[in-house]
Amino acid sequence: MIDVAVALTRDSKAIGRPEIDGLRAHGFDDTAIHQIVQITALFNYYNRMVDGLGGEFEPEWGDDPLAPDRKR
Repeated sequence: MIDVAVALTRDSKAIGRPEIDGLRAHGFDDTAIHQIVQITALFNYYNRMVDGLGGEFEPEWGDDPLAPDRKR
């Protein structure tokens, strides 16, 4: 499920029949697969909207793990 969500986030056209069949092989039905795609898309939308409007990481949450100047 996480691999599909990451692939959908990085390149939405990377999801095809093999990925859907893989989810089914792990016990996900059509409703669950639909929910995985919907939730992933919704979070991607929110993140892009906040980034596009210049939103900043909430300081009370601690250090931003994705900050460009943060060493990984």
